[in-house]
Amino acid sequence: MAFPRKYTTDFIADAVHKVEQARAGGRRGPISAVARDLDIDRRLLQDWVSEARADATPPAVVTATPLPDPDPVLLPVGLLHCRLCQEPMTAAFTPAGLLFTCPPPCRRHPLDAAAVTRTIGQAVLRYAPHVVPALTHPRHVDVAAAHAHRVIARVTAGLAPTDLLITWHPVPAAGCRGTALANRLRLARDLAATDPHRAHAAARGILTGVDPTTTTADTNRAEAALLLAELRIRLGNPEAAIRWATFAHHSLTHLHGPAAPPSLAAAFTRATAHRQAGHHQRAYRLYRQLAEQLSATVGPDAHQTLATQATIALVLRELGHCGPARAMLADAITAHRRAHPGHPATGRMASQLQRLRQDCTDGKHEHSHQDAPA
Repeated sequence: MAFPRKYTTDFIADAVHKVEQARAGGRRGPISAVARDLDIDRRLLQDWVSEARADATPPAVVTATPLPDPDPVLLPVGLLHCRLCQEPMTAAFTPAGLLFTCPPPCRRHPLDAAAVTRTIGQAVLRYAPHVVPALTHPRHVDVAAAHAHRVIARVTAGLAPTDLLITWHPVPAAGCRGTALANRLRLARDLAATDPHRAHAAARGILTGVDPTTTTADTNRAEAALLLAELRIRLGNPEAAIRWATFAHHSLTHLHGPAAPPSLAAAFTRATAHRQAGHHQRAYRLYRQLAEQLSATVGPDAHQTLATQATIALVLRELGHCGPARAMLADAITAHRRAHPGHPATGRMASQLQRLRQDCTDGKHEHSHQDAPA
């Protein structure tokens, strides 16, 4: 059943922004390329771009002024330790500036955080420049310091910002690179259940320097991208999860096929990221594709298939189609109760249907049919 499209202003603005980014990056046919990425009609996207340009006011001619100093790039947490008390040093903003300090009872003098960061960044650039992404950034030394944990196990600070003892990670043999990535991915997964922030940092570290638009498919990086996307959704940043979920979905599908469990998990995460970011039309299409794949893989009455059908119904409601949403959700409940008697998900679906009904009642919506009772 086809439903009319409904795009939010945020989705339209994001699509126009992607076109401008693609054009600035020298991508050929930016409107066609972005239309394919977002699965929308090229002519519609062309209209949006034209309207945005027509609405834009000509920029005023102003004298160039220096950009404000960005937030300081600090060392990874837990990397810097005090030589006197052996405890980790932490950054603190003081009237004298940003300093690295020790917790009581250590009475050492604080260290200038910028000078320490610069010293470590210079060491990384000198001995391990390959870990730093190719960035044209005025603070490239600080950027290098932010990646220090990839090659440095510990930094012990003396009494001056340049009095640093750097302990480097052992250099793995060429054949051990895949094993090292797998071990880091395993650590990130172990952390995900109890400390999502540390898990996020670990997964992001695996993907440092990886461009999801050009990197060749690799199992460890694809699974790290999937974990990173899942964590960003959990931590409330679904917009930032989209590109990694897309990379993971394409890579895992290429590596294992569309019916493999990792590919299906990536498809679900990708759809969820779009939905929580407010891209409901895109999410609707992705969930539909996932439901079709699940139906062919595990069967139309499998729990995963019916749960996805229930989610599609909720996305339909978010698109404004509450009548079809109620009907689809009621059908999913009936099929789920028949195929999986006593499953707790049936009760959750029924509660969702009741909320949809209440929304329709409160909004005094009129529908041409009634959904079956749950």
